[in-house]
Amino acid sequence: MPLVAGVDSSTSACKVEVRDADSGELVAAGRAPHPATTPPRSEQHPRDWRTAFDAACAQAGLPDHHRIAAIAVGGQQHGLVVLDGDGAVLRAAKLWNDTESAADADDLVAALPGGGTAWAAACGSVPLASFTITKLRWLRRREPAVFGRVASVLLPHDWLTRELTGRNTTDRGDASGTGWWSPIDERYRPDLLALVDEMITWEPLLPEVLGPTAVAGEWAAARALVAPGTGDNMATALGLGLQPGDMALSLGTSGTAFCISERPASDGTGVVAGFADATGRYLPLVCTLNATKVTDAVARLLGTDARGLDQLALAASAGADGLVLVPHLDGERTPNRPHATGTLTGLRSDVTREQFARAAVEGVVCNLLAGADSLTCWEPRASTGRVALTGGGARSAAYRQVVADLTARPVMVRDDEELVARGAALQAAAVLTGRAFEQVVADWHREPALVVEPDTTVDGAGIRAAYAVATGHPPD
Repeated sequence: MPLVAGVDSSTSACKVEVRDADSGELVAAGRAPHPATTPPRSEQHPRDWRTAFDAACAQAGLPDHHRIAAIAVGGQQHGLVVLDGDGAVLRAAKLWNDTESAADADDLVAALPGGGTAWAAACGSVPLASFTITKLRWLRRREPAVFGRVASVLLPHDWLTRELTGRNTTDRGDASGTGWWSPIDERYRPDLLALVDEMITWEPLLPEVLGPTAVAGEWAAARALVAPGTGDNMATALGLGLQPGDMALSLGTSGTAFCISERPASDGTGVVAGFADATGRYLPLVCTLNATKVTDAVARLLGTDARGLDQLALAASAGADGLVLVPHLDGERTPNRPHATGTLTGLRSDVTREQFARAAVEGVVCNLLAGADSLTCWEPRASTGRVALTGGGARSAAYRQVVADLTARPVMVRDDEELVARGAALQAAAVLTGRAFEQVVADWHREPALVVEPDTTVDGAGIRAAYAVATGHPPD
């Protein structure tokens, strides 16, 4: 019974799972927190990731108690880690939800002839403040002394993998979120990096992009091979076992909607990020900055907790009797409104706590689905296939029901809370055993813990249309 480990180095914490490589059975797990961050400046020092990794591994019995044969790291996408010539970290990493580089994103889009359409054709995505290339330009503009010492540019999962192997490597999935690697051409685009600084020869500063089943190196302390690892969304897709046609909705602090596609996406509007996945296919994705933190804020205003808000929302009528919350509380990525704030429309003197709670849940879901509609341009089956709900919001009965009602489809909920760690472990098993990803997914298959059916009496299209009106973009 060979064992493998999967790591989820997220914004909030490091989670480590040890699993049976053959069956996927969970053997042990550990968790340790990361320092909290607050946008618009959102930074963490990589040394804190290593401290949390070591603590989570110790809880999970690694590397001594459980003898693993392979490990893979899944990490928060887009973060910028810069090293000097000796491999030392030069400054705290700017994370995906750091929006200080919003102006740099605008400048980069304008600098490439053809604008957003040209960017999407070049690297699959139009750079927003979350993308790594904008943070690199911010560094050059705001901290030129630090920028001048940069000898290596890595992503969070690349850096933690380097801690295990001593090598600078990445994978196609995470690399596709930088703004300088093309999933269309499967190569780096130094011409895009030249828009940051045209005097630098960029490719020696970048990690080697490994194939989906390549070996990154060895974790000597555990005598275990290290798989390529990947970004958190790509690992989640593996953990869910997504197939073409399935759509995943993840409701955490932020929201994401994504699906598996056989062809690369190139959306010049910037709504869909044209990522690669971790298996050799593609992962068109929509991300919103405002998800469960919105309902957390509303719960605080109503003097209750998440469970109480759930009960309030479920006690209200679908549509919240016309109360609509546009949940752009801390700026928004999709739509691209980095300086936006939230708005509440349809407010009357007889408003109830239940209506406010329901409007908050529906607003978050409507906001995510407004972006998710664009996924069907790249995978038409995503409009009718299975829907999987993940993230902290999947524990909410109100979120589960509203997603089912507004998509008019059954919603699958798994009981595996750490899907990124599970997906990373699945990658490690594929690399270790040589099995195809599809075979490992089948061998590790488990039925959903819960399937939520839509309420056929709810006018989901009407609720979504009212939301679109409230945003100023009524449906045609």
